[in-house]
Amino acid sequence: MIQISRPRRFCRAKSFRQLTLFFLTAGLIFSAAAAKAGDILVVTIDGSINQASAEYLIDAIARAESEGAAAVLIELDTPGGFVLDTQDIIQAMLNASVPTIVYVTPRGATATSAGTFITLAANIAAMMPGTSIGAAHPLIPVGSGAKPPGTPDSDDGEPAQTIIEEKLENYLAAYIESIAKQRNRNVEWAEEAVRNSVAVTADEALELGVIDLIAKNRSELLSAIEGRVVEVNGDDWTLSFSGSVAIPIEMTLVQQIFDFLIDPNLAFILFAIGAAGLYLEFQNPGMIVPGAVGVIAMLILGFTMHVLPFSWVGALLVLIGVALLIAELFVVSFGLLFAAGITCFLVGGTMVFDRPDVWDLTVSFWDVLFPIAVTMTIMGALIAYTVGRSVFRKQTAGVDQMIGLVARCESTLDPEGRVFVRGEHWKAILQSGESSALNDSNSETNIESTPHARLGDPVEVVSVEGLTLHVRRANRVG
Repeated sequence: MIQISRPRRFCRAKSFRQLTLFFLTAGLIFSAAAAKAGDILVVTIDGSINQASAEYLIDAIARAESEGAAAVLIELDTPGGFVLDTQDIIQAMLNASVPTIVYVTPRGATATSAGTFITLAANIAAMMPGTSIGAAHPLIPVGSGAKPPGTPDSDDGEPAQTIIEEKLENYLAAYIESIAKQRNRNVEWAEEAVRNSVAVTADEALELGVIDLIAKNRSELLSAIEGRVVEVNGDDWTLSFSGSVAIPIEMTLVQQIFDFLIDPNLAFILFAIGAAGLYLEFQNPGMIVPGAVGVIAMLILGFTMHVLPFSWVGALLVLIGVALLIAELFVVSFGLLFAAGITCFLVGGTMVFDRPDVWDLTVSFWDVLFPIAVTMTIMGALIAYTVGRSVFRKQTAGVDQMIGLVARCESTLDPEGRVFVRGEHWKAILQSGESSALNDSNSETNIESTPHARLGDPVEVVSVEGLTLHVRRANRVG
């Protein structure tokens, strides 16, 4: 059961706000040039709607109210984001004591999903030519049994919807209807944007009454709305920008860091780096660098996971996948464990951040999951190749590695004596049958003498018995 409530949002953001309170206060002092009453504070949101961007926009509205600004201009380009953070932004906009203006810019920008809600909530909604708005249907988690809207579920062609999807869709449809009514915008289209993911261009949005105007640039926008009367917190407000200066408000350093870290793709990459670093450190204790990198990556990942809503099912599948990949290195499964591990890793990766309380928060399959899976495959193949090669390599340590070496006789082997090999003196026995044939010039036959080898003769090690080498004659000296 999905429950979206203010207390849960408060608890989720409380630690974030406490952690950054001091830095936000200090950052606001230096985040922009000094503003005076009647100026326009410009906020730029270029990315997902998350806790960092929500704090950034809410703080800018609070600053505009305290400094008596003429308006807050929000230049927007977003693919969507968290439902709860979007609600915080909209609540601040609807209750602001200064006008809020949303301008979807630059060309090619979108106000998708959460951006649609924010645009409709502004006192003035404007778009640049070549931009779009809409497609505000919430995502439903993989594995919940949900299907895309319109997918036939039975012979009568009725669309398949789970209870979770239906409740969330109805809730957001009613929410965006209330926003559209509050700002006198097209309520029917707003509902369609949520229920059927309808999206339109800037020209279509103007024709449908979704936005107020289209402007080619900021100057044209401000000139076009000069003198308009809007309702601000229940009162009429005449927009006047004569002598106003546009003051850009920048994110504080802490907000920029949080905005960067609140990214599911980054979280998954951090997990891969941390797991690889710790594995290398455990396999080769004392390397230090891989272990340190792995620990740092896991610490950053811990913070990211604290902020990002994630699915335990997806996280568990990812961990099982990694465990199976590691098990493949130690268990002969003819690739079955490896195949199962890669499958769990990829499936879990697509599920881990796929939650119903966000619009667009998933790990990219082709940009992140697939490259990581390929990298892990290559690493596993290299490890298997290295281990296999070491198993079949000729032994280079221990007593048995001396077999085949050529030694030099330090005394006559008759058949026993001493030899010198690899910087050491060894007792040696010349094998029988490895005798020298003595040719007596006064005799018509060769007489086989007792097996022996002369001082300085080369002999080859045949076997090792305790501290004694069994050797035979050789033709070279090692």
